[in-house]
Amino acid sequence: MIDPVIDVATILITSVSILMIAYLMAISSKDLIRLLISLELMFASVFLALLPLFSIESLINESLGIAVITVFTSSSELLVLIATIVKLDKLKEDITTSSIFAGGEGL
Repeated sequence: MIDPVIDVATILITSVSILMIAYLMAISSKDLIRLLISLELMFASVFLALLPLFSIESLINESLGIAVITVFTSSSELLVLIATIVKLDKLKEDITTSSIFAGGEGL
């Protein structure tokens, strides 16, 4: 039989690995589509980190609350970034990150 502690550790190590890959991808992204994909990878790693909490019976309600908040945060972030990509494409006909300035003063 497999030790449950090892399974939880494996899930958390995988989650942290995906999060680090997403951070590196976000830092090195040259366009907004890659940035969007890296942000979604970050939220996926958070969901993966939540999985072990559902296996503990006393934490199921708290895990469900955290999962619901994370889903709403992820979906609102996705909608805002897609709207930003569409707006930037209409204004500048370019979705590279070099066309974005701090504070949006270039828009």
